[in-house]
Amino acid sequence: MKKCLYVFVLVLFGSELFGSAGVAKEPVTYLSPSVLVAGDEGEKLYIALATANQVAEFDIAKEQITRRFSLAERPSGLALAPDQSCLYVTTALPNGKVFAVNLKTGEVRSILSLGHTPTAPVVSPDGETLYVCNRFNNNVAVVDLASSKTTAKISVPREPIAAALTPDGKFLLVANHLPAGAADQDYTAATVSVIDTGRKERVAEIELPNGSTGLRGICVSPDGKHAYVTHILARYQLPTTQLERGWMNTNALSVIDIAEMKRVDTVLLDNVDLGAASPWAVTCTADGKHICASHAGTHELSVINRTELHDKLNKAASVQNEDRGVGTGVIDVSNNLAFLVEIRRRIKLAGKGPRGLAIIGRKVYVAEYFTDSLGVVGINSNARPRVRSVALGPKKPLTKVRKGEMLFHDAALCFQQWQSCSSCHPDGRADALNWDLLNDGIGNPKNTKSLLLAHKTPPAMVTGVRGDAEAAVRAGIRHIQFVVRPEEDAVAIDEYLKSLEPVPSPHLVNGKLSDSAQRGRAIFEKAGCAACHKGPLFTDLKEYDVAAGNPTEQDQQLDTPTLVEVWRTAPYLYDGRATTIREVLTKYNPNDRHGKTSELSQAEMKDLIAFVLSQ
Repeated sequence: MKKCLYVFVLVLFGSELFGSAGVAKEPVTYLSPSVLVAGDEGEKLYIALATANQVAEFDIAKEQITRRFSLAERPSGLALAPDQSCLYVTTALPNGKVFAVNLKTGEVRSILSLGHTPTAPVVSPDGETLYVCNRFNNNVAVVDLASSKTTAKISVPREPIAAALTPDGKFLLVANHLPAGAADQDYTAATVSVIDTGRKERVAEIELPNGSTGLRGICVSPDGKHAYVTHILARYQLPTTQLERGWMNTNALSVIDIAEMKRVDTVLLDNVDLGAASPWAVTCTADGKHICASHAGTHELSVINRTELHDKLNKAASVQNEDRGVGTGVIDVSNNLAFLVEIRRRIKLAGKGPRGLAIIGRKVYVAEYFTDSLGVVGINSNARPRVRSVALGPKKPLTKVRKGEMLFHDAALCFQQWQSCSSCHPDGRADALNWDLLNDGIGNPKNTKSLLLAHKTPPAMVTGVRGDAEAAVRAGIRHIQFVVRPEEDAVAIDEYLKSLEPVPSPHLVNGKLSDSAQRGRAIFEKAGCAACHKGPLFTDLKEYDVAAGNPTEQDQQLDTPTLVEVWRTAPYLYDGRATTIREVLTKYNPNDRHGKTSELSQAEMKDLIAFVLSQ
């Protein structure tokens, strides 16, 4: 069987095509290194260059790119065949493909098409099977590499974005990016799915602490006993009156016992007075002594002594069992900002936007997304870490869009670096949580809105309290980041948000409405939905009382949201009470004030939902 590496592509949107005088100019092409994978021999490193449509082969000894593999699409994930002969690559498009790069001949060929936005490829130890997360289909595809056919698709809760196999290949652990339930409950959190690879089915769902969202990375320890997953731990049940001590968002690493299929505990990667925003990739050293995690928001690397971490967790669990957590202080690990003191080194990197990680020997290599560079960090425990940044190409000027994207993801803008704009708006969208932002009073949390098309659909915020998105961006910097920044920063963030483009719905069939959705278009008109959700943006830009408020907020006027990309923005309604569009149109539509749907047949309702979710 010919074994190869498949590369997955992440679509990034927007570029400045015109100068200040309106004269067309060549768009700036950045490299945007995002994912790394190292060869077992420790001589080569493979780098997904997300916005250059390339995979680069990097020579460790020479510290330079020696080969580039061009793709028709943009890579987002890499997996190396066990025999090192091929690199498996996917393209994260609505009909994403798997590519194979033959590392001996340099040949790049398409293997098969997968689902919507495939990412995080993982190869089985025997090299016969490839596992792929189809992010927006909410499933994991199982691909037989000999026949290049998909043999199974295993459902998971929501947006699988990272995966890791146990060393024996028996279990695949999958990190689900966002919470899947309603946002108005006492508990809202994303989960880690466990798939039995032999049975090809999901056998466990591991709960993370309340407020867990924005999962990005997962790895399994070399001994196969534990898994580690990076995520944000949001304190969404508190009003956003301050940021100190992680009042809004903390940044976490959850530890999972694989044999027991349960969470051991969650440790905070922040310090008492300094956040470690946007934890991204995570991996272990080959000897299992250290855990390394990148921080995309603070441009740092955490290096944790794994043995001492588990010793401390075992001690905390022992004390908790004895005293039941009363008055012990150290027991509440997930709220302890000092837990990692003395067992973790927090290393500042030279580049910006660290994402993917790879470890070769005692060196950690980091994909520095915004500076088109590769960070190199020596982690010899007996020496002060040496930090370098190797340029992967010539330095390019920052366009306003690129600068805005960088600032949007940069926690340096924030007081004490607890969060960036992307902490609550991953990929410019929403974190699936409710927040009490105080812009319309206190004690009335609202569901986070996607920022897609925000500048075209004023007013801003759920209740329209900001006149437009420009005002909302500046208010966010002042009242959510708790800083004062130059106006040029806000202008750049505006340009980045304007550059975001809708991702085609996974409910489309070959890019077009299904037969059901076609029928649903007429029902959309019949039910009166089109009266408010009109035009190409599916909003009339007005506010209405649709009787969706809770008893404390009667007669609440709500901004008519766009339905573009509504398939991606659950939960629904201003307080996130509805988990599905069906609930919006039925359970939470008293007296037909949110569309005349009470008399629709089941078939008509199905078609209407199909149309709405296709936008």
